[in-house]
Amino acid sequence: MAADKMDVDMSTVLDNVHEELVEFSAEVDGDDYEFGVQYAVLEALSGDAPEDDAVDMFNRFSDAIAEAGLVALARNSDPAMIIISENDLE
Repeated sequence: MAADKMDVDMSTVLDNVHEELVEFSAEVDGDDYEFGVQYAVLEALSGDAPEDDAVDMFNRFSDAIAEAGLVALARNSDPAMIIISENDLE
């Protein structure tokens, strides 16, 4: 059964400019995971490319990102960091 809720630890949100990811930790069904959401996802959600505001964009779209994160987690829960891509958006 797929998880239906992700609790993002907002204190862990970090803009990794070099990798073009916003990284964060989250708890799903009592387990902790590391996630990275691609800048392309933020752009798809907002219509604008992240520049110096990737974390702000993450905060504005955190619900949609959490849903996409659950899709990415269901796809592959093994890697050290689960990457959320545009393919995970519903």
